[in-house]
Amino acid sequence: MKDLTQGSIVSHILTMAPPIFAGMIMMMLCGLIDLYFVSGLGDAAVPGVAAAGNAGFLINALMQVLSVGTVALIAHAVGRKDRADANLVFNQALGLSVACALLTWIAGTVFARSYMRAVAADDATIEADTIYLIWFIPALALQFAFLVMSSALRGTGIVRPTMIVQAVAVGINIVLAPVLIAGWGTGRALGVAGAGLASSIAVLFGVVMLWMYFRRLERYVGVNRRLLRPQLREWKRILNIGLPAGGEFAMMFANMGVIYYVLRDFGAAAQAGFGIGSRVMGLIQVPAMAIALAAGPIAGQNFGAGNSVRVRETFRKVALIGTALMITVTMAAQWRPDLLLGDLAKDPETMAVAALFLQMVSLNLVAQGLIFVCSSMFQGLGNTRPVLLSSGARLITYAMPVIWLSAQSGFRMVDVWRLSIVTTTLQAALSLWLLRLEFNKRLR
Repeated sequence: MKDLTQGSIVSHILTMAPPIFAGMIMMMLCGLIDLYFVSGLGDAAVPGVAAAGNAGFLINALMQVLSVGTVALIAHAVGRKDRADANLVFNQALGLSVACALLTWIAGTVFARSYMRAVAADDATIEADTIYLIWFIPALALQFAFLVMSSALRGTGIVRPTMIVQAVAVGINIVLAPVLIAGWGTGRALGVAGAGLASSIAVLFGVVMLWMYFRRLERYVGVNRRLLRPQLREWKRILNIGLPAGGEFAMMFANMGVIYYVLRDFGAAAQAGFGIGSRVMGLIQVPAMAIALAAGPIAGQNFGAGNSVRVRETFRKVALIGTALMITVTMAAQWRPDLLLGDLAKDPETMAVAALFLQMVSLNLVAQGLIFVCSSMFQGLGNTRPVLLSSGARLITYAMPVIWLSAQSGFRMVDVWRLSIVTTTLQAALSLWLLRLEFNKRLR
């Protein structure tokens, strides 16, 4: 356990952010690796894997319910020096993760094809989507336990073990992807099924390794069979904080689904370009996201300890550092978006769509960074309802107008990105206002 209620806040941020950054980069690389190797399988493979990956946003909504509730409650307990409560929250969240994993596996298998019919552009893409998703579902299910264990460590101020485990898991994925997708060394190419299977095997190894860490090395929180038995009161504590945060990811899933829907008329290349561009955009946002995520445990421990001055200072320092990073990334995306995309797609039309997406939507980055910071601060304070309100406002102001615009004559792809810039800026302003109200209400 690391006490974040003492010492320099900037030092805590700069100590925690790099391992969080490295872990996030490694997990995102899995998706980019899949896209790289399936790009040689045909025109339907890239949009298929990209659109199927969007389903991960919906599962991430459920994951965030557990992750955010676990981080907040354990951080508060650490701030109060209440180790017993921290252990209780960890074990109850771990039990919930098993239930969510089973639900994900069953629902994903049953509804995979129906979901793909709703978002894919043609029959070939639907088929590729469905095959990939079915083999990728085990990875999504296993990530529940992985996320709860890593969130418990983050709540106690520890992030390095998770980074190491993620590095090993990504290494396994990198090795397996060409073997299973293209048949390197085996002569048995599984195509998009191999992409999903490689990710599932890698996540399985990650879960096993992190479980062994808890069993042998972790001392502050640990697995206790007696505490694993369901306690509805504790489930309610976790869900009260986690559900609104999960709703935020569900809103993101809905927005992504709307974009895939309105891009259908522009063809598979447009969907593939958006899929690649959004993956790269997520990758270049990671430094600021890592800084923002570091704020949650710092704010949470200090809120639990009753130190409101350090909570406010955490917000100011994180917002300043995050904004500086986002300005730098925006300049890079405006200058040469093609350099950021690399060689992720062979089709010139797909790459043109991805480059346009990066160049325009990068104007969102400063506002998006402030949204990340506000979200993390709300998590640290243990009240994520304002996050859901902010995301809901974005969904209403973006999804409905863009669907209406798509039905009008003269509708262009650039209109999708322009509306995104406006609505993200409005969401950032709303998030800042709501955080100010929360500070005035809960901090003395």
